[in-house]
Amino acid sequence: MSECDQQSLEPPKSGALQSQAVVVSNVLIAAHTFRLRLKCPAMASLMLPGQFLMLRLPGSNDPLLGRPFALYDTATADSGEVEFLDIGYHVVGKQTTLLEGLVTGDLVEIWGPLGNGFPLFTGQHLVCVAGGIGYTPMIAVTQELLGKKGFGGKQPHQAAQRVTIIYGARDQAHLADLHEFKDDIRVDVKYATDDGSKGHHGYVTEVLSELLTQQKVDTVYCCGPEIMMKKVALICQEQEVPCWLSLETPMACGIGACFSCVVKVRDGEGWDYRRSCLEGPVFEAGQLVLE
Repeated sequence: MSECDQQSLEPPKSGALQSQAVVVSNVLIAAHTFRLRLKCPAMASLMLPGQFLMLRLPGSNDPLLGRPFALYDTATADSGEVEFLDIGYHVVGKQTTLLEGLVTGDLVEIWGPLGNGFPLFTGQHLVCVAGGIGYTPMIAVTQELLGKKGFGGKQPHQAAQRVTIIYGARDQAHLADLHEFKDDIRVDVKYATDDGSKGHHGYVTEVLSELLTQQKVDTVYCCGPEIMMKKVALICQEQEVPCWLSLETPMACGIGACFSCVVKVRDGEGWDYRRSCLEGPVFEAGQLVLE
């Protein structure tokens, strides 16, 4: 396939594209954490905050399957048209170790946009809770809600008055620099580290719990380790604050064919399975059966 050669994936109504994308840059942004920028205008112009793409290396069957990566951000060419999309990844296994070796001009195979995005926000104050690499989808959603950037072909439109980002990692070295919001007084970034090297000495859930007792919060968006998201959901339930979780469920196909990413959701008085790649990855916390 040529650069950004587009093919419809099944099911066609998904609007997903399959492409080869060119690596523009692959830069270290925190310890073992990288931002990969890809040139693929068609997909970049479609993706919404909260959606993801599947990525694999061409000409290789080890690993055979692709891996899901959330939209980090998009960028425009000199013409002003959206041309690039960014993903973030943390080097933890074979696939991400191979990604670390990509250089400008290399090709990758991608398919997307996949999944749903974050829901339409109504209110004034949004809180984004992120742990580790789970901070990546919060970059786009914050920019969108504050009217800094439009996604999916939409014009910028401010929907929130304030956004608080609570961002945690094991230590300062593993925290990425949220430079996108340094000069925006509408964004309050609160850090938490396990070792106390930056911000709160402890967990993001402790920061969230204190914040919800002090300030009016309309909605919480959350992404990160499963145990962290379960605690965030419980805190929000106790405080009666709507909460949406962006799940990091392992996936194999990304298009709903393999059923490898199912999660339990409430269905009447019982529960049923839903595919995270299609019905998710963003779910209302109250829908999920969190065990």
